[in-house]
Amino acid sequence: MRPKRRQKLYLSLGLIALAAIAVGLTLYALRSNINLFFSPVQIAAGDAPFERQIRAGGMVKEGTVARDPESLDVEFMVTDYVDDLEVRYSGILPDLFREGQGVVVVGELQPEGWLRADQVLARHDENYMPPEVAQALEEAGYSPEDYQAKAAEVGARMDAKQQGASQ
Repeated sequence: MRPKRRQKLYLSLGLIALAAIAVGLTLYALRSNINLFFSPVQIAAGDAPFERQIRAGGMVKEGTVARDPESLDVEFMVTDYVDDLEVRYSGILPDLFREGQGVVVVGELQPEGWLRADQVLARHDENYMPPEVAQALEEAGYSPEDYQAKAAEVGARMDAKQQGASQ
């Protein structure tokens, strides 16, 4: 092999090796920023990792929202109508957060089986359902019409409670 050709070969191999190292380091850095979505049934089955940031979603189970009157702490259950997931959050909830509505929470699953939420995301209109939540509910055997009807029923009941309390 000619010296000139050998030099080009070494240069090419060096560039390929550098590119591979750069891609590897980039993927390693992004690995911690990936939030995988899990439904309550997947979490109950043990598919979700502990103490690593994940997204979980479903419907806020009616009658499970418990607020601490002396702080911003709140506990509630997220359900996919098969399994429930206890969520603990400290902070101000979105204005659209309420029982019977779709929600996605971002946080870390604890070994005791509850999720410490860093962020709570609520729907932004009455017909919106986060795609991950809709897919998880469909896999649980519920059609979009089922959970929209259930959400409307719970919403009407909650509105009636609020109107009765304000009178």
